Amino acid sequence: MATLSVAAILAENARRRPGKTALVEGELRLTFGEVWRRALARAGALSGLGVRPGDRVALMAPNTAEFPVAYFAVAAAGGVVVPVHLLLSAGEVEHVLKDSGATLLLVHPAQAETGRAAAEALGIQVVTLGEEFTELAAGAEPLPSYVTRGADDPAVIFYTSGTTGVPKGAVLSHFNIVMNATVNAFDANDIRADDIALGALPLFHAFGQTVSLNSTWRAGATLVLLPRFDAARAIELMVKEGVNTFHGVPTMYVALAAAAPQAATLPDLRVCVSGGASLPVAVLERFEEAFGAKVYEGYGLSETSPTATVNQPLFGTKPGTIGHPLWGVDVEIARAEAESRIELLPPGELGEVVIRGHNVFSGYLGRPEATAEALVDGWFRTGDLGTKDDDGFLRIVDRKKDVIIRGGYNVYPREIEEVLLRHPSIAQVAVIGLPDELHGEEVCAVVVPASGTAPDAAAITEWSKGHLGRHKYPRRVEFADALPLGPSMKVLKRELRAKYVEKRADPA
Repeated sequence: MATLSVAAILAENARRRPGKTALVEGELRLTFGEVWRRALARAGALSGLGVRPGDRVALMAPNTAEFPVAYFAVAAAGGVVVPVHLLLSAGEVEHVLKDSGATLLLVHPAQAETGRAAAEALGIQVVTLGEEFTELAAGAEPLPSYVTRGADDPAVIFYTSGTTGVPKGAVLSHFNIVMNATVNAFDANDIRADDIALGALPLFHAFGQTVSLNSTWRAGATLVLLPRFDAARAIELMVKEGVNTFHGVPTMYVALAAAAPQAATLPDLRVCVSGGASLPVAVLERFEEAFGAKVYEGYGLSETSPTATVNQPLFGTKPGTIGHPLWGVDVEIARAEAESRIELLPPGELGEVVIRGHNVFSGYLGRPEATAEALVDGWFRTGDLGTKDDDGFLRIVDRKKDVIIRGGYNVYPREIEEVLLRHPSIAQVAVIGLPDELHGEEVCAVVVPASGTAPDAAAITEWSKGHLGRHKYPRRVEFADALPLGPSMKVLKRELRAKYVEKRADPA
């Protein structure tokens, strides 16, 4: 049996470059050797608490040094990490703990109240990160090395926010994560050992965990943690620490481009990767102009470890696309209506994005029916609609569930959002379909106004008429201070739909 462990990502660095700075958080600087020693000491404490290979250990912590140390401690002890999203209520945390079968919760003091309430309701043991975990580690025998695991054994269970129903646990193997980190580091973009990356994406989420933490360390590079994202603070920190690599979601790129003019100095960025949601071309252009850096947009899901495709220097880049598949991964377009089989479509045709390769998950924990629906003929069905052009560039058009059908015509919200973001009064926008007696569904734009502007709904609709087809322009425009975001920083359109269905539309 082939063996492999995510723990090797850190262990090998401790062996090859023990004195190199691995992690920076505020004034704290730790070398690879120091992080690994801390992880092994805590792995010893976990074994003492009864954690056995294959046991699930929930981890609830922000982007502080405690997260990677605890993460690699669980991996070293042979446990399975169950990351818990920080914005969940106690009831939602309880669902994750119960569904995953977690036997222990490691919780940061900042989340201790919510975490403890959930764990105590289920009679699950809790250890607080920081002082308590450090004391337990000091009194335990550190593990001599990491526990051997099978390459296909579970390493992490990510709870997907899902567009419907309760969150499901996507099971990723050691092979999934190590391969994704490796090809992200060495094949997709040119990541070097002397790079310094900003860890601003939440590490409890697949994008932050694989791309910021594991890929950066797979290359032997340094990770600078930013516990709470704030654009001005991020710019200041990147300049101070000499950061040249930034991973972010579109909302972060929007904020950085807006904050750039006020900054005294800007960082010299070499690699900028965007994912988590579609990056509007207008935002990409604003950011590239402000920072003089190229953005490589990619695409992935919790179920694909997460990266599936990305714009890569090797193939050239194309704004508005998600680039090409990663090394060893196939991404194609299949007929969306044929749900029980995979029928691949030729270039240029619109269909469902399907993925196969070393990055595809083992399945949904304890949900064979959901797994069978998602994994068809050896491919993972993403639920996203897209196209592939003659040069192999992939483009996401929209979520299958978000398509608006107005008067019998398919309307793709993403296309309308791209156009509206070029309006000077609009900072952010989400387009949704709302029930309409005459047309079935009506197009509604929920707009976050640009600061210092007082946009007028009728004026936006009028402007849209000149830029969009008659069945596409938003007849209804609503204003909001902010858009609701999910765990992966995607806009929660189901929440917007629920909110604005309540409000009766004014006839346009």
